[in-house]
Amino acid sequence: QVQLVESGGGVVQAGGSLRLSCAASGSISSFNAMGWFRRPPGQQRELVALILRGESTKYLDSVKGRFTVSEGNNENMVYLQMNSLEPGDTGVYYCYALQSTTPYWGQGTQVTVSS
Repeated sequence: QVQLVESGGGVVQAGGSLRLSCAASGSISSFNAMGWFRRPPGQQRELVALILRGESTKYLDSVKGRFTVSEGNNENMVYLQMNSLEPGDTGVYYCYALQSTTPYWGQGTQVTVSS
């Protein structure tokens, strides 16, 4: 079993920055992918940023150029640097990891961007 724990959420004014961190623990082996999803208020969960084995990345179009996903020096950490935040970025952010074909999710951390 894998546990994912997020940290770094909070309240920030538009134009500000936040950095989310996710620590994986438990029965860890190489993940096929790690990254972040979010659930805006009243909406469905959506992919924000993903880093794949081989280090290729995928981003939601609306965050390209503003957000950067990265891994730690070991395989147990993934980060999301969020710059130039907009009110539309408000939501609960979830860490995600894919191990073989099994997805894992963190409990979520709230990000609120005020205008």
